[in-house]
Amino acid sequence: MSKPAEDIEFELPLGRWARKRPERVALVAGGEEVTYGELDAAARRTARRLAALGVGPGDRVATTLAPGAEFAALLHALPLVGASLVPLNTRLSGAERAWQVEDSGARLVVEEPLDGEEADVELREAFDPDAEHALIYTSGTTSRPRGVSLTHRNQLSSAIASAWNIGVEEDDRWLCVLPLFHVGGLAILIRSALYGTAALVRERFDVDEAKADLEQGRATLASLVPTMLRRLAEAGLERAPRLRAALLGGGPVPRDLLEWAAERGLPVLQTYGMTETSSQIATLRADEALALKGSAGRPLPGVELRIAPDGEILARGPMVSPGALAPDGWLHTGDRGRLDERGYLWVEGRLKDVIVTGGENVACAEVEEALLAHPAVRDAGVVGEPDPEWGEVVAAYVVADGVSAAELVEHCRARLARYKAPRRVELVDELPRNAAGKLMRAKLLRKRS
Repeated sequence: MSKPAEDIEFELPLGRWARKRPERVALVAGGEEVTYGELDAAARRTARRLAALGVGPGDRVATTLAPGAEFAALLHALPLVGASLVPLNTRLSGAERAWQVEDSGARLVVEEPLDGEEADVELREAFDPDAEHALIYTSGTTSRPRGVSLTHRNQLSSAIASAWNIGVEEDDRWLCVLPLFHVGGLAILIRSALYGTAALVRERFDVDEAKADLEQGRATLASLVPTMLRRLAEAGLERAPRLRAALLGGGPVPRDLLEWAAERGLPVLQTYGMTETSSQIATLRADEALALKGSAGRPLPGVELRIAPDGEILARGPMVSPGALAPDGWLHTGDRGRLDERGYLWVEGRLKDVIVTGGENVACAEVEEALLAHPAVRDAGVVGEPDPEWGEVVAAYVVADGVSAAELVEHCRARLARYKAPRRVELVDELPRNAAGKLMRAKLLRKRS
């Protein structure tokens, strides 16, 4: 039976479970199981080594550690000395990472597991819920990434909302193939520790390894982006006997992919969230995936959503970063959307992802959805490109097999108003997506310049 979310206490979770269930598995990484007792001991050693290096209350510590036990130990060590984590994007260039270190004001950068002297200090067992837990940089799909400060309260509130939605089973193992420098991946380690369950952490997404984890029942939960699910489908995934929920975020999900999942009984839950909201704030149930295809579902408990007059999605709640709130008390997400009469959220793209061609507005997401409806299309990205006659024209970059650009234009014209159909279609091997699976439109625009 699922464990009610109110059983989760508002305290440093690792020490709690180390005292209550030291033998329970907290982490599976690198082919080894790490218990709560072992992880807590490792975190305390790391905390004393941090203190010996001068790290203390209010400091930030950046890291490029790979996903695994050492990363988890650092994550849980920092609250013990009153410091916070800055997970650095390991896919950036050295100069880009250096900018994040400077921008964050990190006192220390941890690139290798800490070793050496341990300070004789009293470690914290309690914390200020409104103190910073982590500074996470946004995906930076259209501009330079921004650091978002998330508090302990933000992280706990997000974990409780998620637990109310999908429940918590004592034997849960949450598959983590998302990068830990993005909020969706980091949330798995945080939530698992709060629930007293296990995180199954892989250093990267390997389709054969992930397929085996699901088919052999090693994972009961998973967080994926649509591209990962598509690759699992192409690899021949047919079953996941213990999977209770696969949270799917990071962009629109093609209907054929949802149908593939439904045919195999895979419980796919489309979600909506962002760094500023500590991950998901709206989620669609698996049994609603086809009937409400395109919806992000209803807001999770504690989340308030509102649609501004210009169509922007506004959000607030205890999981929203205080620093991300506008003077009106709401997070202005930059996304366009609507709420239907039953309270379901429909995300219609970024406010800026609108092409103005000949005085008509065209939503990039609408054209992408039309392209993805073609059976030969595996991925699609749409941008507005400068044109002397129309101001902008609709241009599409498409990953597809056995179809021509002209056929795709006609396919869109059969489904959309003529002005919405792409004027230009370029067939490419892949689209520029970041580690969270989000399309990087700025790179598509630069492709033509």
